[in-house]
Amino acid sequence: MSTASLEVSGLGAGLTEDRARAIYRQGEEATVLALMAQAKMVDETRSTVGAVSPSTPSGMRPVYTKPPASSRRKKPGRKAGHPGSRRQAPARIDRHEEHRCECCPHCQGLLNRCNQSRTRYVEDIPANIEVQTTEHVIHRDWCPACKKHVEPVVPDALPGATLGHRAAVMSAWLHYGLGVTIDKVIDVFGYHMQMELTPGGLVQTWHRLADVLRPWYEQVHAQALDGAVLHGDETGWRVNGATHWLWCFGSPDLTYYMVHRSRGSEALDEFFTREFNGTLVTDFWGAYNAVTCCDRQMCLVHLLRDLKEVEAYKTCGGDWPAFAKTLRRLIGDATRLWKRQGIDAQTYARRCVLVDQRLTAMIETPWQHDDARRLVKRLRRHRDDLFTFLDKPGVPPDNNHAERSIRPAVIIRKNSHGNRSDRGADTQAVLMSIHRTLKQRGHDPLKTIVEALRNSLLTGQLPPLPDKPTPSG
Repeated sequence: MSTASLEVSGLGAGLTEDRARAIYRQGEEATVLALMAQAKMVDETRSTVGAVSPSTPSGMRPVYTKPPASSRRKKPGRKAGHPGSRRQAPARIDRHEEHRCECCPHCQGLLNRCNQSRTRYVEDIPANIEVQTTEHVIHRDWCPACKKHVEPVVPDALPGATLGHRAAVMSAWLHYGLGVTIDKVIDVFGYHMQMELTPGGLVQTWHRLADVLRPWYEQVHAQALDGAVLHGDETGWRVNGATHWLWCFGSPDLTYYMVHRSRGSEALDEFFTREFNGTLVTDFWGAYNAVTCCDRQMCLVHLLRDLKEVEAYKTCGGDWPAFAKTLRRLIGDATRLWKRQGIDAQTYARRCVLVDQRLTAMIETPWQHDDARRLVKRLRRHRDDLFTFLDKPGVPPDNNHAERSIRPAVIIRKNSHGNRSDRGADTQAVLMSIHRTLKQRGHDPLKTIVEALRNSLLTGQLPPLPDKPTPSG
């Protein structure tokens, strides 16, 4: 008896006792084939139960379900013949030491002194980093004109704080700038600086710091709305166990984070407090369609990812291969045209018209595949937002900048699991935005914020957020 002659329609979870006895009466061979078919069905069921959905993030997928890396990867390191790179010699020498052998380290014999030597620079941290405690004696005097006691301002710490500016700013930079957890921040200060801190004291210090630096946060917001190109993205965030969303809006010289309960137009209305005259670059999330006051550029990389996802997890018969090939060629030709070199303005304009005509023809084609029709619907809805980068200088065809800007926040979310209060989420957004923006503009966040805090206490007003330094010469 062959496998084809055995009726297996009743096997699997629907196998009944009568069906099993009927197979047994057919003889030993039929029983063996039925058991083998049953075992195959069980293996297939186990493999489908552990399958991963295409929408599952890469970080949540089991390692054994991920495809192996390509064997043709770029060789690490620089190419042969490339000039070397090393640390520069320090500009300041704090200590000088000389080393000379008393005898040969191999045979212990006498040495003939020579005039040869070499220089080696070693930069290290001092063995004992001692915390400096300052006792401030604040004299209070009587003002006859004002009829009250007055006292000078202490510029080295925020009002009511027991931590100085450097300790407060460095701890905030470790947590909000580098993503170090609160417990590890306490360990760094406790083991390496011999300064005892508590989680509650740190959090209160960061709240005060965010309140003082809030004008910088508002300045980043205003400058984002004044820019020519703005990238936007969002990701999940947890606040006191409830689902919120971390919104990220950025450009090459600033990043603005905002934690909001909504992932829809309510959050966008809170960010776009006035008209934005630049170009907004986003993915295809429907909430961004509410922004109608500016030009739009949709991320073409997301379209290519959709094509790859369909081909990996769905049936790709019918006219899908032709549709995918046409869309890939259209995006590739448009991107190469954007990277034009040596093309005159007339030729460039003519080729832009051809790209638009090819898009129109693709939209009007009656595709039969379900996923092709779904993507054509998206192309039709965003027809005027797909190739804005061909007409607007400085606008890229992808939203990679926003995804790179939001990645540090995602790493912080993985370590801290969000915030436990609305005030903590607000402090998170303020300090992350300031640290990220200062880094983009090439400023030392510790030195810049400490100087700003001192000036704020002495003058009563926070100085403006520093811009990107202009190159000398």
